Amino acid sequence: MENESQRHRLERCQQDVEEHPERASAHHNLGLAYTVSGRVKQAEEAYLKALELDPTLIQAWVNLGGVRLMRWEFQGCLEANQEAAKLRDDLPIVHYNMGQAYLYLNDPENLVRCNERVIELDKENGAAHYHAAVGHLAMENHGAAERFLGRAIELGHQPTQDFMKALEKAQKKKARQQNVTLIEISGAETPNKKKED
Repeated sequence: MENESQRHRLERCQQDVEEHPERASAHHNLGLAYTVSGRVKQAEEAYLKALELDPTLIQAWVNLGGVRLMRWEFQGCLEANQEAAKLRDDLPIVHYNMGQAYLYLNDPENLVRCNERVIELDKENGAAHYHAAVGHLAMENHGAAERFLGRAIELGHQPTQDFMKALEKAQKKKARQQNVTLIEISGAETPNKKKED
């Protein structure tokens, strides 16, 4: 089945569901076939049917979250992956997907929390290091953002240009703030006091 076409795989999975409608795994596999072929709405329906038949099928929760993420349904992605985490808290993909939902829900604290959990489970996950950096930058934790970014790059993950521009802007702002402090300490003229001789 290595060289099975998408069409053939989809037909095989549809036939399996017709022959065994009571099997959660058949619906899950149909969901996978739909996902691979880009039919994410049908994939979501198949995963939901699989979970109706077996609410403990963790793969279906994870993949349901994945297709909801693909559809930009971030709250739904989060909810599905939270259900998966209740069943198994040690799967990096579960926490990574939740982090992605939090990214788009503009929740940097939970973005960082989820990606740090991914890193606990998979220290070599460059994408998790990068997204932890994104979250830290959003919270103005510049040192942490730089550390996580450095590790992400070491692991081969390339940051976006937008992120690099935002980090550079934050670094310049921090440098300007430090210069103001240095000027005040040195006795230079500031808006609130005259220069000391």
